[in-house]
Amino acid sequence: MGTTQLETVPEPKYWHLKTVLSEALDSEFAVGEILPNERDLAARFGVARATLRQALEQLELEGRLQRRRGVGTTVAPPRVGVAVAPARHSWPGAAGDDWQVLGCDESGSVPAAVARLLETAKGDPVHIVRRSRVTEGRPLAAELLYVPAAVIPSSAEIALLTGPARAYAVLAELGSLELEGQDRTVELGSARAEDAKQLDRLPGAPVLVVTTRYVSGGRTAAVAVSTYRADTCRLTFGESDAVELLAG
Repeated sequence: MGTTQLETVPEPKYWHLKTVLSEALDSEFAVGEILPNERDLAARFGVARATLRQALEQLELEGRLQRRRGVGTTVAPPRVGVAVAPARHSWPGAAGDDWQVLGCDESGSVPAAVARLLETAKGDPVHIVRRSRVTEGRPLAAELLYVPAAVIPSSAEIALLTGPARAYAVLAELGSLELEGQDRTVELGSARAEDAKQLDRLPGAPVLVVTTRYVSGGRTAAVAVSTYRADTCRLTFGESDAVELLAG
């Protein structure tokens, strides 16, 4: 990688550095290759480490780089397409669902934004199904599916179950209801500690949060909050509601 002094560049230094680094990734580095450390890169380009970090963070957001715990910053692999929802209208856990069940708990306390969507009051019992999505052994997304106990006919029996068995029972009961509709929103966020651990990312790393609301019986029957790695995915919208992810 050649040396480029950036002192006379009129645009923000980090933005020009991002362009220089991006060109170098295309011509000088292979997929999965580890970049030199920040100190060496900053010295080579004649910039402060803070400027370098801004450029690296932008490239990470664009999916060009991956910061891997215990490894360093590596060149990201090409993108492949993976559907957010295999069918336009289907319950979580339906045929073709790519999510893996981890477990299920019941709580009377859920995030305020979720409570508003579910129209539940503080203390109302809610089943929380934990799921994950992986490809080739690598984590892509983590999900929390919130289902009010009032929506599930056999909640008393389900309460006797634990772990994945309870999760599968909740999904089965949910799937027996008539799905009247669903809507989805997407926003950029930061990985919480528990999400970061599950996604093999650092806390605060950029993530894409997909919130899906499922409607049955004229009310919100469930809310899924799916957290995707922002360094490896790009959402596209259309007939297939697809999300493109770096499978690597």
